[in-house]
Amino acid sequence: MANYDNDITISKSILEMLTVANEFCHYLDTCEKKSKKGVLDFVNRICPLLYLKGSLLPDIEVEDPDANERFVTAENWETIFTMLRDKFMKDDEFWLIDPQHVNEDEPLKASLAENLSDIYQDMKDFILLYQKNTFVARQNAISECKLLFESHWGYRIANIMPRLHHLLYEKQIDDTATESPFGLI
Repeated sequence: MANYDNDITISKSILEMLTVANEFCHYLDTCEKKSKKGVLDFVNRICPLLYLKGSLLPDIEVEDPDANERFVTAENWETIFTMLRDKFMKDDEFWLIDPQHVNEDEPLKASLAENLSDIYQDMKDFILLYQKNTFVARQNAISECKLLFESHWGYRIANIMPRLHHLLYEKQIDDTATESPFGLI
């Protein structure tokens, strides 16, 4: 019988991160027919949870780095991106100051759809690798998720939260539009 008492890869903090990541990915996978406001509300509520759970991920020493895998293809990413961009329409683009950028004092044009698709890719890869359900796969999934939180998706969440707040609380969301600059919805 396996000893799961000391297996950090199935600890409460990991399982909570997995649960929140799964909710995020499942919602984006099925949100095509949902309203813009519904999507914005969901993302506004789940992204802080993702950030919190990502910040609580433990450091894990990986025994076999070759067991790390990525699953989300460019086509998968593009499908999510296009669906979100078409849903957000004119509200997709915004300006931000990005401390990761070379010239950190100049505003950069950003996209909600692009940032959310990037977060989706990292979360989906985490879930799928973890679900291989071997110890080394779980180690790699957790380690990679923590690394990407620190270098990638944590920044994405921090960048989109002000935009989400503005769209939800400082502006009326137009859910009645039937055409986007990128094609019909």
